[in-house]
Amino acid sequence: MKNHIYFLLALLFTAPCFSQISETEVDALAEKTLKAFNIPGIAIAIVKDGKIIHSKGYGVRSIKTNEKVDANTLFGIASNSKAFTTAALAILVDEGKVNWDDKVVKYIPEFKMYNDYVTQEFTIRDLLTHRSGLGLGAGDLMIWPDGSDFTAKDIIHNLQFLKPVSPFRTKFDYDNLLYAVAGKVIEKVSGKSWTDFIEQRIMQPLEMKNSAGTFLTLKDTTNVIAPHVPIDGKLKIVRRYTNQILDAAGGIYSSVNDMSQWMIMQLNKGKYGASLENKIFSEEQQREEMWQLQTIIPTTTKPPYNSHFSGYGLGWFLSDMKGYKEVTHTGGLEGIVTQTTLYPELNLGIVVLTNQQAGKGLRAITNTIKNAYLGIEYIDYVNLYAQMLKDQNAGVDQATTSVWETVNKNGKGAVDFKKYIGTYTDNWFGDITVSEKKGKLYFNSKRSPQLAGEIFYYKDNTFVVKWHNRSYDADAFMTFSENNTNIKMKAISEATDFSYDFQDLDFKLVKK
Repeated sequence: MKNHIYFLLALLFTAPCFSQISETEVDALAEKTLKAFNIPGIAIAIVKDGKIIHSKGYGVRSIKTNEKVDANTLFGIASNSKAFTTAALAILVDEGKVNWDDKVVKYIPEFKMYNDYVTQEFTIRDLLTHRSGLGLGAGDLMIWPDGSDFTAKDIIHNLQFLKPVSPFRTKFDYDNLLYAVAGKVIEKVSGKSWTDFIEQRIMQPLEMKNSAGTFLTLKDTTNVIAPHVPIDGKLKIVRRYTNQILDAAGGIYSSVNDMSQWMIMQLNKGKYGASLENKIFSEEQQREEMWQLQTIIPTTTKPPYNSHFSGYGLGWFLSDMKGYKEVTHTGGLEGIVTQTTLYPELNLGIVVLTNQQAGKGLRAITNTIKNAYLGIEYIDYVNLYAQMLKDQNAGVDQATTSVWETVNKNGKGAVDFKKYIGTYTDNWFGDITVSEKKGKLYFNSKRSPQLAGEIFYYKDNTFVVKWHNRSYDADAFMTFSENNTNIKMKAISEATDFSYDFQDLDFKLVKK
């Protein structure tokens, strides 16, 4: 009996002690985050041991209507959609219809990368693991911020013109276009559109009743957020991104109630139902493929998480946090950021959806909640990240202010705009025009018409284009060659979203 008591005492003091964050604490965290980061609306859900223990909305869907966010409010989950694409492929692998290491050209013969070897060796796994050799966000201007004229066929054709920045399968560089190609593979193999497959094979079985593979197939849009962006210090509603070309990479709309069902299924190793009698995909596909490191991402071991590895699986980022495996992904569209985080060993899932693109606010919520379960002493992430954002913005403002000061100084001199006027073309982005009207120079894209703005002289052969749509926050340099027959571009600010991949463009003059 005495030995038994000693054993229990030893167990008490050596076993990890995890405290559950209370509803009141989550409420306070959410409200504090809304104010600190000027976010109109947030929804948060926590699942633990197969049950939803918190699912709630905060703030408003729209600053125009002031309608409240609730647990069924629909948000664009953006790149959290990628895990649905890999889950769809896992279903097809389980059914013997496709293999992860099948060559892409087997299903899409016209698929072509930058050289023949890579084209022939490129597998379905390569589409999903961000190790293609292409640069960060390469080619995203075909889908972002507009891309209304580009089709999936165009993307597949234009991949061959995107130049690599690293050898094939050697380096992690996040991409979106190859997930769009993966969506086409699903269509080829299943005979269903990507959207239909996701809705019928995943959402319907899991009773994600309000969700859809894309905004355009939502059955009810009465409880949907509006996306918000801070512009010149003031929050504004911006145009919703609805281009279906991005669906397999970031098109899904869902709520925290529905995403809770998705997380519970993931934590149950692909199974669902009252007695876990059904499955979406097999445990093997999750354990050996989707949740297995495919591409290594360098990491640094430091408190409070002391992570020793980091990388990408299939549709998920993978790491260790305080000795526990973390499976996570974030997502971002204009005016929207989201995050899903799973701890399989703790049977814990956290999802946070917001209608403003303040990523640090999102991280503050997720990290505060997960720390409570990991037994980490409280850190005020809201204040910490808010100060970091303030410092970051100050640095960005200083850099961009310096550029515009130079523009204002040099732009007053005589510049012969006529020698820059013409039509220029890039082999994957298509034509742009540089035109003059009433003594001002303008940039217009033929295939991405939302990308338009006034061009200002900077210095030497370099100009700056200021986009008419100020929510883009992506003004860019335009540098002309000495004979004005070529244009190179680059974002002014290092904080510009990577999907504005101006640096990958190489315009050549085709018409004066």
